[in-house]
Order: sequence, then C-alpha cells, then structure tokens
Amino acid sequence: MKNQVIIKNFGPHLRALREKAGMSQQELADTAELSKITIQRIENAKNDPTLSTLCAIAGALNIPLKKLTDF
Repeated sequence: MKNQVIIKNFGPHLRALREKAGMSQQELADTAELSKITIQRIENAKNDPTLSTLCAIAGALNIPLKKLTDF
C-alpha cells in the first residue's frame, strides 16, 4: 500500500517538472525515448516507473535524478 501512495504523489510532481520545463507529454516522451502513454500512465499514477525510466526522464528534463525523486 505504501508504494501506491508514492506512485500517486509522484505523478503530479512529474507533471509540474515537465510543465516547468515547458514540455508536452509527447516532447518529454520523445526526448526520453519513451512512449507518450508511459508518461501519461506515470503522471496519472497508473504505472510504477523503473529506475531506467526515471533516469531517462531526468535526462530528458535535464535535471539530476535526485531532483526528480525528491518530492
């Protein structure tokens, strides 16, 4: 159950970082070499991202992984 809380809280955090970077979901997906549906599912707390996915997203947002996971 604890993971569900983390996943639910991470989605809005990712959305805020993406919007702050001025990126659409598609732009983030393309830059991170992920699918748009993956980004949507993470932001909507439907997906528990892997470490490699988090690294790809942090790289695409040009932020340290720590900033992505510090919410």
